[in-house]
Amino acid sequence: MRLRMVLGMIGILLVFVGASMLLPILVSLYYREIDGIAFIVSMGFTIICGQLLRKFATEKEGIRHREGFAIVTLGWLIIPIFGALPLMLAGTFDSFVNAFFESVSGFTTTGATVIMSLESLSHTILFWRSLMHWLGGMGIIVMSIVILPELAGSMQLFKAEVPGPVHDRLKPRIRETAKTIWVIYIILTCLQTIILYFNDIPLFDAVIHSFGTISTGGFSSRTLSVRAYDSVVIDAIMSFFMFLGGINLTLHYQCLKGNIKSLFKDKEFRFYALIVASSIILITINLRFQVYNSFTEALRYASFQVTSIISTAGFATVDYDIWPPFSRGILLILMFIGGCAGSTAGGIKVIRIYALMKKGFQELHKLIHPRAVTSLKIGNRAVSDEVSTSILGFFFLYIIVFVISTVTLTSFGIDLVSSISAVAATLGNIGPGLGLIGPLNTYVPLPITGKLLLSFCMILGRLEIYTVLVFLLSGFWRK
Repeated sequence: MRLRMVLGMIGILLVFVGASMLLPILVSLYYREIDGIAFIVSMGFTIICGQLLRKFATEKEGIRHREGFAIVTLGWLIIPIFGALPLMLAGTFDSFVNAFFESVSGFTTTGATVIMSLESLSHTILFWRSLMHWLGGMGIIVMSIVILPELAGSMQLFKAEVPGPVHDRLKPRIRETAKTIWVIYIILTCLQTIILYFNDIPLFDAVIHSFGTISTGGFSSRTLSVRAYDSVVIDAIMSFFMFLGGINLTLHYQCLKGNIKSLFKDKEFRFYALIVASSIILITINLRFQVYNSFTEALRYASFQVTSIISTAGFATVDYDIWPPFSRGILLILMFIGGCAGSTAGGIKVIRIYALMKKGFQELHKLIHPRAVTSLKIGNRAVSDEVSTSILGFFFLYIIVFVISTVTLTSFGIDLVSSISAVAATLGNIGPGLGLIGPLNTYVPLPITGKLLLSFCMILGRLEIYTVLVFLLSGFWRK
């Protein structure tokens, strides 16, 4: 592996992250907040470090698979460190571990926080938290592919960083594909911001919540999250855009081209919509008879939390931790499922769950008809043995990582329910969970080692396990 190239490319990413700190500096100037000084210092330091690393990139050859995995993995480890600098310099945290946890949570679009009161923060810090997960939602790597022509061999970076078992190109050139995805991302963000603003949400809050919805990150400008607005209309708008956030961006592109039929022909979308609708109906019925006196009230809260959890946005309008076990159980299952492949959502992904179910039924069919020759298909598209094996391997590794992380977390003295939901919420990039880290709580009570473990889970979940674990294998470093 050519380490000089890897360091040089990471330098390019750091330059981009440093340049993005200009936006919170402008916010600080507008609101006349002193926290802008912390961003000026951090911006200068980040860009200087990036430029120094760029000098290592003397080779002009394309990026190979190994370099791609190394750049993405190291990038997602190093970028949060620099993202945490302004949080430390501004005095938001007195512990670098907490600042790092918040930064990782931002860039990985997890939305887990160690801040008790958001109202005590400046507009500058709130904007940076949301900007981190808006950039991380589509991926720092993908953004860099669009802007920086130096990223030769960008397909290797794209494949290593973009979530999902299959990476489809919208355009013949990978850079054009990344650019198209970002245009769709920006359009959705602007559209939601405008709609929220015209429904009596302050512009700053509208931007913050749009960043958190489209990126499926979930950071809010209010401690009570969306619950602070107590509006049925706002809940409905947020639910709709969270649902959109969990859909494959390729389908958004097809719809913008006028091909609406492609949405309903897509098996993954139909299965995703079925899961959402079924979960809402089941939870609504459960809440109506055990918690709320009104069917519409039960439907309102069930719809919001189902779309919030399955899209992995993690916003909250109610303390669902006090809901009946049946409803909480469904939400916990949705944490594992996540959104569609090719979206900004986390989790195992709907397409993998669908493929695993079909594989299971295929095996049952073989027991009845042992001589039958069958192939795994999703719609009219045959799934190759390579992809099928990859999906099975991913599911196995996901469960193994989940079990090991949960057991490790319980060894720190954390109860089982909190440990299970904390790992599920961070590995699935959701944010809030159940018990100790419920929707009205934060990750503050967890020990330092627990926060570092969950930070690692966030990165594993964002890069879908394979990228990070391949990087950690000893064979990866052999010539």
